[in-house]
Amino acid sequence: MDRQLTLMAVHAHPDDEVLSTGGVLAAASAEGIRTVLVTCTNGEQGDGPGGIKPGEPGHDEAQVREVRLAELKASAALLGITDTELLGYHDSGMVGWEANGRPDAFANVPLEQSAARLAALMETYRPDVVVTYDENGGYGHPDHIQAHRITVEAIRTSGIPAKFYHAAISRSRFTTFFADLRAQGADVGDFEPPADFGTPDELITTEVDVSAQVTRKRKALEAHASQGENIFFLRLPEEGQQRVFGYESFVRQFSTVPVPDHEDDLFAGLR
Repeated sequence: MDRQLTLMAVHAHPDDEVLSTGGVLAAASAEGIRTVLVTCTNGEQGDGPGGIKPGEPGHDEAQVREVRLAELKASAALLGITDTELLGYHDSGMVGWEANGRPDAFANVPLEQSAARLAALMETYRPDVVVTYDENGGYGHPDHIQAHRITVEAIRTSGIPAKFYHAAISRSRFTTFFADLRAQGADVGDFEPPADFGTPDELITTEVDVSAQVTRKRKALEAHASQGENIFFLRLPEEGQQRVFGYESFVRQFSTVPVPDHEDDLFAGLR
């Protein structure tokens, strides 16, 4: 292929770019592949200074937005992301939060409006590969679900990417890892993955070894310091971080180029 390859990742909030796609973004960038991060919301429903939660006295959405977007910029630089695009929608908050009812919350913006903006970005960048969440947004967050919806619609209307993936977490890999942590007496706090956490292994089509990018992923995650209380993985020992950050899994939704059933490269068939 003569032209430059392009990877586009569509995420809901500042910090979402790191865990499921930070390694592939960093690795692609290091290869000279153009990497485009689209972040749909400004993350206003994140923690404020001192861990102040939304709805608590002193939580200032404007301040949280400013901090989180600055952290996103730092994270993108650490991952080597070449282009960052902000859709700028208001964070909808977790299911059941008061912010769910705001008419300007991302989850409530008419699909055709937000999808058209994403489709325009696809027209601009012409991504070969697009990655976002599955139809449940990974874990049911309204903004993650909406990010999935607008990505599917933007792909349908633009017809641009050659390959489309859902980010995934290998159920067996994570279950084994978490059991090992507990057996070693690691501090995992109150986090307890449900039995159906993650994606069944038989559905995963693509596992990418990003172990060479673990340090960059960790530093990018640390750049989102204002949300550190909520980022369980930063509390893991170094060996645990190496294991959990070292592979990124995906479920291929379609490919217009011939590919094997199981891949270790998002760009298989395109190089």
